[in-house]
Formats: sequence, C-alpha cells, structure tokens
Amino acid sequence: MSPVRKAVIPAAGLGTRFLPATKAQPKEMLPVVDRPAIQYVVEEAVGAGIEDILIVTGRNKKAIEDHFDRAPELEAELEAKGKQAELDEVRRLSSLADIHYVRQGEALGLGHAVAAARRHVGDDSFCVLLGDDFMDGPSTLQSMIDAHDRLGRSVVALLEVPHEDIRLYGCADVDPAGVPGEDAGVLRIRGLVEKPAPEQAPSNYAVMGRYVFTPAIFEKLERVQPGKGGEVQLTDAMAMLLDDDGLYGMLTTSDRFDTGDKLEYLKATVRLALRRPDLGPDFGAWLGAYVRDHGLLEQADR
Repeated sequence: MSPVRKAVIPAAGLGTRFLPATKAQPKEMLPVVDRPAIQYVVEEAVGAGIEDILIVTGRNKKAIEDHFDRAPELEAELEAKGKQAELDEVRRLSSLADIHYVRQGEALGLGHAVAAARRHVGDDSFCVLLGDDFMDGPSTLQSMIDAHDRLGRSVVALLEVPHEDIRLYGCADVDPAGVPGEDAGVLRIRGLVEKPAPEQAPSNYAVMGRYVFTPAIFEKLERVQPGKGGEVQLTDAMAMLLDDDGLYGMLTTSDRFDTGDKLEYLKATVRLALRRPDLGPDFGAWLGAYVRDHGLLEQADR
C-alpha cells in the first residue's frame, strides 16, 4: 500500500451563514487573525506529510486559487520596500504543496464533492479535510494516516463531546474494546448515526471533519442514493464501508477551530490571537480589562 500523500479539501459551499460577507468572497477566505481559514487547513495537511492537494471549488472561488498562486507585482513591491518577512511569507504560500482544483458544478452534498476527486486520486488512499475547520496541537491527521497504514482500512477522527452536544454531529457507535496491540486511541466503528437526540446517541464520540479513506469509498459513493435536495451524503458511503471493508475511529485531543459558525469563528479568532507571541500579550491584557470593566464575568456567573 502506497503512502498517503494526497488530500482533498471540499470548498464549494456558498457560505450562507456568513452573508453578506460571503456574497462576493469565499467563506474559506474569511481571515482568522491574519490568515484565511483555508490556509490553516492546507498547512495542517502539509504538516502531516501531504504533498498533493485537490481543492474542490465552485463559482466565485477564484480568490482561493489566487491565494496559493504567485503574485509577481506584490512580490516586486514588497522586495522594493525591503519587506523581506512579508515577501517570504507570500512566496511560501505558492510552494506549500502541489495544489490542484476541480469544480464541483453543483453543491450536491459532501459525498458528491469527494466523488469529484476520483479521477485525481485514482487508486490511492487519501485524506479529506473539511475547508471550514482545522485542528491545532498533536497531529491528529498524521496519527490517522499511521493507523491507516497499519490497518489497511479507512479511519475517521473522533472527538468526545458533551452528551447534550452530540445532536450537532455525526455520532459513532464504537466497540468499547478498541483495537488490541499498538493501536491505542483507535476504535472499531460499528455504526454511524447522523445528529442523534442525546437520549438516543450510542456514544459521545462525534465524527470530526478529518478522514483517511481507501479508494473503496468511491465505489460506495456511486451506490449512495441521493437524499433531500439531491444531495449525496458521505455518511451513507461510510456506512457501506462498515459492512464491506471496516471503518475505524481515531480519538483526537487536538484543539478544533470551527470557522463555519459565527460564534465559533469569533472564538477561534480570539483563541489563536492569544497564542501569538506578537499579539497575545497586548491583546490578552486588553481583553482581560474589557471583560473586567464590563462585568462580563459576573454576567456569566448569573
């Protein structure tokens, strides 16, 4: 089995939750501090050894392509002004990985977006990373790739969430015995339930937006019957893997930053700004004073 070196990033959504900001720009290009959200995702993939990235786009997504391309006029201006750090950063973006693009055509679900990558991926195993959330900390994606290499099966990321929050996610029914031997943190998945009521959820393990698939997923996607709105659900294809090939989950302890929701987007911006050595001390001092002066801690206690 060849090493996993390819990744697919679906980025064709319309971003309606962020209108009007996303009327003329992709939601994946909304800045989180000073980088667009999709750059964090690409850098996460590259950090796990991915060399070839296919971004699945749609209309009005050209800004994504421009971001990861060379910008000769901007580079020349930065060089003339002696802004070497900015110049190095701009040039670095175009050499992160071999980045390719394919149009989804119609936004017919996550499964449809992944299926659009079939010709590019071929017979190789590959990763899928959702374009509106990213992880920071120990490399969950690298651990998933390692587990896939050992097991020869598809692996998805799992995060234990509060019981009342499982209704927001796809939920994994797992074998509590786990996988014997060296695969600590890897669980065999017995079933998947999409956004269950908490009292009906088989576990508190939510499926996060990280997947390592064998090429068998493409044959499953061909068999999925479109649901509401003609959408092809990736979860339905993953359920087919359970029966034929097996599916495993990797527990993650990494921090997850969700930029697809307004409140979570604001939280991600604050958390990442506080971690920055150039911004954190001053921003943290201001934020602490603001919280104190406006009595926000007292309001939270009530």
